Amino acid sequence: MKQIKINEKDNVAVMLEGEKSGHKIALTDIKEGENVIKYGYPIGHATVDIKKGEHVHTHNIKTNLSGVLDYTYEPKKNTIPKTEKRTFMGYRRRDGRVGIRNEIWIVNTVGCVNKTAEILAREANKLYGDKCGGVFSFPHPFGCSQLGDDQKTTQLVLKGLVNHPNAAGVLVLGLGCENNNIPLFKTVLGDIDEERVKFMSTQDYDDEISEGLRLIGELAEYASKQKRTECDASELVVGLKCGGSDGFSGLTANPLIGRFSDKLIGAGGSTILTEVPEMFGAETILMNRCENEEIFNKTVDLINNFKEYFMRHDQVVYENPSPGNKKGGITTLEDKSLGCVQKSGSANVADVIQIGSGVEKRGLNLLTGPGNDIVAVTNLTASGCHLILFSTGRGTPVGAPVPTVKISTNTPLYERKPHWIDFNAGEIINGADLTDELFDCVISVASGELTNNEKNGYREISIFKDGVVL
Repeated sequence: MKQIKINEKDNVAVMLEGEKSGHKIALTDIKEGENVIKYGYPIGHATVDIKKGEHVHTHNIKTNLSGVLDYTYEPKKNTIPKTEKRTFMGYRRRDGRVGIRNEIWIVNTVGCVNKTAEILAREANKLYGDKCGGVFSFPHPFGCSQLGDDQKTTQLVLKGLVNHPNAAGVLVLGLGCENNNIPLFKTVLGDIDEERVKFMSTQDYDDEISEGLRLIGELAEYASKQKRTECDASELVVGLKCGGSDGFSGLTANPLIGRFSDKLIGAGGSTILTEVPEMFGAETILMNRCENEEIFNKTVDLINNFKEYFMRHDQVVYENPSPGNKKGGITTLEDKSLGCVQKSGSANVADVIQIGSGVEKRGLNLLTGPGNDIVAVTNLTASGCHLILFSTGRGTPVGAPVPTVKISTNTPLYERKPHWIDFNAGEIINGADLTDELFDCVISVASGELTNNEKNGYREISIFKDGVVL
């Protein structure tokens, strides 16, 4: 049976073929209570004696994870070599930022106008689609009946969408009576370019569709003046995400994304890693790569605050692998997390940012938020990611408002779902590297090549909430 041992310290290997492909097999006898080692780290402990050659999975292994922990900063910083200069064809905005799309976005202050926004996007595309990269709306249920931090989170996410450089123009669409009404939301937005951003409360107009189309027409004229120009790759911000993971995620696609991240950072660019619960059990790898003790302390808070969020809701911190994850060979949260953090490559952690905040320090950034796919891609978009690299072993059609490059962990998925998957990392199992190929793919997408989520209209948002809805 073909199998791969990831790290010399491991006492399990990953099976590469057959019904249990992606699952683990014991390389030695493992006694009850002894740690199971994968990626060179414990992924849990044996609940019974496991014989050499036996299948190692949920029936005989249990997590070691518990609650909030104390951590010590033990720096293991790395130097990322500078990489060759690369450029892409992007849109230089008036404020100096760069976008990779020239679209018009309708951003709703409240879920009550979701259908209005959908109608406006549909009709505006018929009228003005040839003047821009398309008109898009992103329905969500919030913006009213929220309190405290939840309302603030909603406002910050929507602010991130309004300010996103991929949007050449934005229509902020409100109802008029919501908590997050336009006058209040304007105080959150701060200074805006009035040619680029228009506002409309639908209660103020007898015919809101006609008025909305008029405003979008103005935005389309503005967008039509924007032209692609050569931009340096150092201006790219790329989100790092995985979903529908399997036993190959930590062997193929995620390490590939990590190598890409290092290469982009070596070129002066930035990447953002999120999904905090999927750092549990692997967090010290990131903590010890922090640039300094201040960033280390911010990373400790990132981890422990999210554990406390679980505990406030009487949920265990380790119940994360989904049924699909487990079917694909992932057993415990440590198993999943050690594969997940492979996406961070080897770069030092430059900063930790909150939902709705953008990159202030170039390099690898950690972003707070859950692992839920749609929430995570929304958070990455709101933090200014031009595009997202999204690895998957089980497959998913979900996409962000920005280009979402789906990377399969295995070749059969790539072959079965060509309308979902943009890039195949499965051949890494056979010795391929593919780092340069993925970098070329990103440059092409940044220069205008459409991803499958764009071609098929898979653009969704979901806003994180943690409180009362009135």
